[in-house]
Amino acid sequence: MIRVNVFVYQLSAERFWDIGKPIPPVKVATNLNVVGIESKGEELLEAPFVFTINYTPAVAQIAVKGKAHVRGSKEELEKIQKAYADKQPPPPIIVQSISNIAFLESILISRTLNIPPPIPLPQIPPMKKKKRSEPSYRA
Repeated sequence: MIRVNVFVYQLSAERFWDIGKPIPPVKVATNLNVVGIESKGEELLEAPFVFTINYTPAVAQIAVKGKAHVRGSKEELEKIQKAYADKQPPPPIIVQSISNIAFLESILISRTLNIPPPIPLPQIPPMKKKKRSEPSYRA
């Protein structure tokens, strides 16, 4: 079984939009780049990553850098390392673990900068008035 621990060692964020101006509707682009996968022993792989968030229009930018430690059996780790050497993407569990932590940190920092969070907020559809249906039978 593969276990992934994610460590953030750099978090940077900058607000470009003037504080006095209201923030317009924005589009958010995220990018996760796993820089490499290195063996750090028989049962440990290290995967440095860079996670960036860009807003359009240029309201702000957020960057999260860190390392993911992947633990598992020797066979599992060799399979991951070989797949990376063959230019295949990392396994979903690694990408998902990194994304979860990076998004969480980004949400916290977006609150501090008073910018829209990098995740879509749930849209509540307007309530529609239901017409009373006719009974299927009459007495």
